[in-house]
Amino acid sequence: MKIFNPFIISIFIVIPFVFSCKNESNTSKDNEMSRLKVGVWRTVLEVEDEKELPFIFELQSDTTLVIHNAKERIEVSDIHINGDSIIIQTPVFEGVFKGKMISSELIKGDFVKPSLNRVVPFTMIFGEDKRFNISKKTKTNISGNWETVFSPNSEEDKYIAKGTFTQAGNKVTGTFRTTTGDYRYLEGVMGGDSLKLSTFDGAHAFLFEAKVADSTMAGVFYSGNHWKEPFVARRNENFELPSATSLTYLKEGYDQLAFSFPNTEGELVSLVDDRFKNKVVVVQIMGTWCPNCLDETKYYVEYLKQNKNEDLEFIALSFEYAKTEEKALLAINRLIEVLEVPYPILLAQYSTTNKKKANEKLPMLNQVLSYPTSIFIDKKGKVRKIHTGFNGPATGEKYVEFKKEFESFIGELLAE
Repeated sequence: MKIFNPFIISIFIVIPFVFSCKNESNTSKDNEMSRLKVGVWRTVLEVEDEKELPFIFELQSDTTLVIHNAKERIEVSDIHINGDSIIIQTPVFEGVFKGKMISSELIKGDFVKPSLNRVVPFTMIFGEDKRFNISKKTKTNISGNWETVFSPNSEEDKYIAKGTFTQAGNKVTGTFRTTTGDYRYLEGVMGGDSLKLSTFDGAHAFLFEAKVADSTMAGVFYSGNHWKEPFVARRNENFELPSATSLTYLKEGYDQLAFSFPNTEGELVSLVDDRFKNKVVVVQIMGTWCPNCLDETKYYVEYLKQNKNEDLEFIALSFEYAKTEEKALLAINRLIEVLEVPYPILLAQYSTTNKKKANEKLPMLNQVLSYPTSIFIDKKGKVRKIHTGFNGPATGEKYVEFKKEFESFIGELLAE
């Protein structure tokens, strides 16, 4: 995926989101601050062009907070309160909310991604349950498929996508699916001729705004407050993206993959190791910062739990933007611990997720186009298929289709 998109970029496996409240003060004011009101909260992130990027979460009890994005539910497990200060650490990813509790119904502060030096101001308000406010009745129903082009006027940045949406009254849900992954569970509204969609997944905050006619739309996509780009779309029920198995391939003269990278213990791991000999191997190119990679990893972990086989191995190559090796390894270990990943995740690169740099580490590939990318290797060590990107749970039927194809192909390789 494009790095700025960050999929760059599920159904989401829910991770326990527990409040750890640490309040040293015994004053009545501090006690009031520590008792945030149970119920629905609306969070607004301030992005470019003075736009508001909203999402909803529900404080269910003193120990449970759940973020809502359409059908997706995300629980997190790391919140600390000290006086009127509150820190909310998102699950798996490094993004953290650092705020001040103005009252039991209002929090203000910044959403911070330290490794990327990104800071986005936010406001959390209790009792507001509408993601977007609607002032006009909708004129158009956008349900269906939309052939989409992002950055249409830039040959360098232009890329295609397929928008798939369902609209009931004013409410709209769906996603944009690209050749490298999907833009998560999007939720929003149609008001008059205006479409607004947003999502927050713990790592990325996306906002899409567009003007819609009967069969066309034109708008702007915002990723946090660091990126924006225009997009255009037209209705096309027959539009489909290129096959995910046609985009990344071995260069002429190669039929195998080769690498040697350290695991989290600092030990070099290679496909020539005894662990992988005469076995079917799935090599996952990924990053701990990438939500599509997270979705894929969750699926692979679940698959392995249900399909134990001595002739099947997985191994992941992680490309991290963390500035130091130590921080990159911390991120990998956190992912392994939270998801209970049973296979090795190697540190292939840190301090950058540049795909050209990644390709230098795997020169037998024509390109590293997407995080994630999965490479399927047979028992003789030959690369049999390369799947670019991942269709996560937000893509509905495409996610089901991927799982069926994956399980069928793995079965074929194991039977050889």
